[in-house]
Amino acid sequence: MQQDEIDKIIEEAVASSKKQSKWHRGQKKSNGILRARQILNAVFMLGFLAAVIIYFAYPENRILFFSVGFGAMALKIVEFILRFMF
Repeated sequence: MQQDEIDKIIEEAVASSKKQSKWHRGQKKSNGILRARQILNAVFMLGFLAAVIIYFAYPENRILFFSVGFGAMALKIVEFILRFMF
């Protein structure tokens, strides 16, 4: 084999591996799903911060703390499902 033939085979292998690696990494996510995940994640962080503040500011009001905390967790679960489903 000559060097030119070897280089051509290597180029073809690299080109085919680039095409195949697209499937291994998964398809590119749509901008709508990505934007929804970002919004849900931001609202989750705000909800978690609010729950921590409520925990220390109103220690006698545990129902409000649990409501805000579990609401924030529900948003995070929805974001988690969107991450793996789409």
